Amino acid sequence: MTTSAPDTLERVEVDESFDLDRPWVVIVWNDPVNLMEYVTFVFQSLFGFSKEKATKLMLDVHQLGRATVATGTRERCELDVLRLHEHGLWATMEHDK
Repeated sequence: MTTSAPDTLERVEVDESFDLDRPWVVIVWNDPVNLMEYVTFVFQSLFGFSKEKATKLMLDVHQLGRATVATGTRERCELDVLRLHEHGLWATMEHDK
């Protein structure tokens, strides 16, 4: 049995807003529980940030309500969120905008 090519091709629409290569970001949110010094310590310990960078990010969390602390692959960001949760910080991840 032979098959022939179709007379017309079906066009598949692609949602270009969904990009698999777009990196993920880890966001730490403000909470009423953790002290600012502790948040700075966690940022230094988990991410190897300098005291200055960790303090700036902590102040963003405190004053703006959130700070992006890491970017990368989905798997890497999932691990970072888990580690932040283990240290009692409220963290989520989302696609970078």
